Amino acid sequence: MVAKRIIPCLDVKEGRTVKGVNFVDLRDVGDAVELGQYYARSGADELVYLDISATREGRNTFTRLVERIADGINIPFTVGGGISSLEDASRLLDAGADKISINSAAIANPSLIDAIAARYGSQFVVVAIDARQGDDGVWRATTHGGSRDSDKELFSWAQEAESRGAGEILFTSMNHDGTRSGYPCQTFARLSECLSIPIIASGGAGSVADIAEVLTAGKADAALAASIFHFGEITVGELKTELKKLNIDVRI
Repeated sequence: MVAKRIIPCLDVKEGRTVKGVNFVDLRDVGDAVELGQYYARSGADELVYLDISATREGRNTFTRLVERIADGINIPFTVGGGISSLEDASRLLDAGADKISINSAAIANPSLIDAIAARYGSQFVVVAIDARQGDDGVWRATTHGGSRDSDKELFSWAQEAESRGAGEILFTSMNHDGTRSGYPCQTFARLSECLSIPIIASGGAGSVADIAEVLTAGKADAALAASIFHFGEITVGELKTELKKLNIDVRI
């Protein structure tokens, strides 16, 4: 059995790790490389860095940061945010990232998944899906940080992404994100049954129990979190110790 992964997520603006609500009232929580090194020492299996700097200058800053991260940490890391072309992906992968994450750009241009997978391999491509369940019960993928609806239905879009070459799906429920009330585990379990690639669960984690539930009942392969780690509510090592007590296979 493959061990479940714990993945801290770091939002980056101009080289610094920040945390806010919907990118508002951002608080500086540390140097992105140093914080990544700390999480690596604490037992993180992987890291995700999301560039929230929109300008081209910010993108150049982020590329240099990716080079520093690659030199400074010894665990895999994924980068995302503003990747809208094969050239964007190439720039970051060539700078040392292990994987790239694409979301809105993949919905606008699904063939981007094919192009990146063809050049680098599926193991380099994470397709992030921010989906919201409507009053009709249908889960629809959104774009632009959940602010715009798309015509993509969650399960069919995830299957299409896999068929085009995605190596993993990072699914965030917009209904649960930020609520700290747990994950929609039935939805995660259904998604797992539709796919043969790993699923990373994101959004909604408020406790060890929430993460344990999505890794078991939700059948997720990994859990991604930010605030609970950044603000010292629990360390990665402490979380893994608690998960181990619940007979969840994690690497200690």
